[in-house]
Amino acid sequence: MSGPLFPRLKGNSRGCLAFEPFFLIPYSMVSTYATLYMYELGIAETSIGWITTIGLIVQVFSSFISGYLTDRMGRKSAILYFDLFSWSLATILWAVSHNVWFFLTAALVNGFQRVPHTAFYCLIVEDTKPADRTYVFTLLQIISVIGGLFAPLGGLLVDHYGLVSGTRIMYVLAFLMMTFQFVGRHLSTRETEIGQRKMRETRDLGVKESLIDYGGAIRDIVTSKSLMLIFSVYILFNFQATMKTTYLSLYMADYLHVGSGLISLFPAVSSVIMLLTLWLLMPKIPEHAANRSMMAGFILSVASNVMLVLWPTSNLVWIGLSTILAAVGLMISSPYLEAAVQNAIDDDKRAKVFSMLSVLILLLTSPAGIIGGWAYKLDPRIPVWLVAAAFAGAVLLMMLHQRREKSQETQAALRQ
Repeated sequence: MSGPLFPRLKGNSRGCLAFEPFFLIPYSMVSTYATLYMYELGIAETSIGWITTIGLIVQVFSSFISGYLTDRMGRKSAILYFDLFSWSLATILWAVSHNVWFFLTAALVNGFQRVPHTAFYCLIVEDTKPADRTYVFTLLQIISVIGGLFAPLGGLLVDHYGLVSGTRIMYVLAFLMMTFQFVGRHLSTRETEIGQRKMRETRDLGVKESLIDYGGAIRDIVTSKSLMLIFSVYILFNFQATMKTTYLSLYMADYLHVGSGLISLFPAVSSVIMLLTLWLLMPKIPEHAANRSMMAGFILSVASNVMLVLWPTSNLVWIGLSTILAAVGLMISSPYLEAAVQNAIDDDKRAKVFSMLSVLILLLTSPAGIIGGWAYKLDPRIPVWLVAAAFAGAVLLMMLHQRREKSQETQAALRQ
């Protein structure tokens, strides 16, 4: 983790990460206000939950076909065309939305984001050495963090133009910047060697045979206990992210009575803390302590969410402390988890196995929107409790995973 950062980036990882800020900056600005924007336009909490869930159901379908399309079209073409469709078109639809049907159409279009999601991971990982993947995902996390620093610009737009007009402007900016990113990344990357081979193989196999081949990917996942454990952690991590993204801003504005303009400050605080964590703490974490670092991060995340529900207050210092714990927890867990998941997948089967993992994630997280909507109506604190419970479950699964790894190491030593 120490030493100069960017010289180690080569090829596709450099091309992908160089343009990533043009996606993450507008995304961090608009995601803070997306739920409040719907709410302000008269969309009820339960309708917001249904829109989120229907969008996730489309993502299940697009995840299922993403491995085939990524292999068939190639990583570069799949990521370009489906990013333009699922993000560029969706941001324009959101910008002009004024009723539930517009938001539903945008969610359906945006649901195809899972095709470029699979293609992106293949493009950034396949030509990168396994030892460098934690480094690449750490840089990706840094870019995400820096993107969060721009979230207060969204707050300025909301303060100046009002919530609805300010958010519409953010969506137009997102369309322009994201489209620039998609084209720039396409021109700065090349098709991976595995991608070229998979394009030839998929053309020879045909659609039916390629889809039958998915059975092998599913079998690879369910027959490996280690794979199932790390994938289960990843699923819980994604469940809490969906719940938190959809309901935390609403909880803070509607239940804690934090001003709409102030809400955008918390992603910026989070970003600063994550950068400080990267600079001061992460260089001291040895590679062999990756699992312990993940567990520590999950425990801090449990604490940060429990704080918000045990003492629900609009006190900015208390909410800020919760934000700091969440930021440190995310920074010392997320890059290691992403690398662990990618290193657990065989390169030759990456597109299909990762697409099947995405299907599993979405099948288990798609109810999060509806569950969150119903739970929020019963008691606004319940969604935050569910986020804390997901992190607590991830800690338990990581303990089992670590115990299993130690057992395997002991058995290997005895055989020698």
